[in-house]
Amino acid sequence: MYVYKMVQVPPNIEVRAKEHRGNEAAAYLQNVVNSHAEDGWEFYRIDTIGVSVKPGCFDALLGKKNVLTEYYVISLRKPA
Repeated sequence: MYVYKMVQVPPNIEVRAKEHRGNEAAAYLQNVVNSHAEDGWEFYRIDTIGVSVKPGCFDALLGKKNVLTEYYVISLRKPA
């Protein structure tokens, strides 16, 4: 049996053009996972979760639609 922990990470990371190597996303995720591994957590998976925000009454009257935003979550686990 495991206990799980989920850590939200940004959907995009920024790098300067002169520092761009092509492995920035992997390096970022590796740093996040390693920082939690120090406390006994192991990487399990990455999930995308969509959140749909409905417009308020006034915005709906103006024709605004739901806005879907995707978030990324790293799932970590360790034995219970």
